[in-house]
Amino acid sequence: MDQVVDLFLSDASTRKKWEELLSSLGLHDFSEREVDVIDHTIGLKDEEGNLVGTGSVAGNVLKYIGVKNDDMAQGARFNKVVSSLMQYLVNERIFHSFVFTKAKYATSFEHLHFNLLAKTDTAAFLENGMPDVTDYVADLPKVEDQATKKVAAIVMNANPFTLGHQYLVKLASEENDLVYVFVVANDASLFSFDERLELVKAGTQAFANVKVVLGGDYMVSPATFPAYFLKTPADLIKVQTVIDAAVFKNKIAPDLNIHKRYLGQEPFSKTTNFYNESLIDELGPDIDVVVVKRLEENQEIVTATKVRQLIKADKLKEISKFVPPTTYEFVKKNMDELQSRIKKGMKIDGN
Repeated sequence: MDQVVDLFLSDASTRKKWEELLSSLGLHDFSEREVDVIDHTIGLKDEEGNLVGTGSVAGNVLKYIGVKNDDMAQGARFNKVVSSLMQYLVNERIFHSFVFTKAKYATSFEHLHFNLLAKTDTAAFLENGMPDVTDYVADLPKVEDQATKKVAAIVMNANPFTLGHQYLVKLASEENDLVYVFVVANDASLFSFDERLELVKAGTQAFANVKVVLGGDYMVSPATFPAYFLKTPADLIKVQTVIDAAVFKNKIAPDLNIHKRYLGQEPFSKTTNFYNESLIDELGPDIDVVVVKRLEENQEIVTATKVRQLIKADKLKEISKFVPPTTYEFVKKNMDELQSRIKKGMKIDGN
């Protein structure tokens, strides 16, 4: 009978066997981006001690699940690996989990009570436990007669909140009855999620019809979307965009009556520009995507990247040109801490 064991990937021999098993099953990406976030890994060993299955947990996301089904009832090893990972999560008092997987495995996860959130020809995104996406949407603030209102949405990192972000929110506020600003929950930014959320709230308090809300686990960011079962970086961007758009379009927007989403034009990043173009394709025609030209200051485009670079360069006075007073005061007060994070390795490029 197969036995479940803990695997410690810090051990070179164990890591090699783990990679060999997954490689034989068509999983080949063992980059730091994928592996360093893993909190726990299990292995399934047969009676001869051979590694015949494995699965890992990163936060509340299941990943690197693979089994050999030689001479075994189809699905038995898969079920054992997933059930063991779910028990680990329960022991850690984590009662809500996700999995990104190859599309062909979606049904297998559904048999284990995972609910499908989105699926492409290549990948699937599923969740298990509570609170689920229905609970998430139900808990979002709403207004009276919302079904008759013009409702729009903006999804942003706001790392940090700039005059460009404020300009985008102001425009949406003027053109709609209600605007949701979803702040992406990924915490791998120079500014923590809590800091970003508070800066967005502070910078938008003048707009009475704007509601700043947590993006939760349903705004699928590149940082959380795994690439280990996809062939190229381009595949990652495309599949992640389609999954992200499908969840927003089918699971979040309908109950909130969202029919418009605002994006900032992206003149610098090819990745983000591709993401924007994909969103337009995937969200339409049900959701109208409005791409807004970026705000400029003295012929220089206002970006959060520029602000982070100025923090690194210790140019506090220049930062005031690109951010609202609320953000400026926060940066001024916390300049030493922000620079310390950069010195410790926090990356400041990107969006």
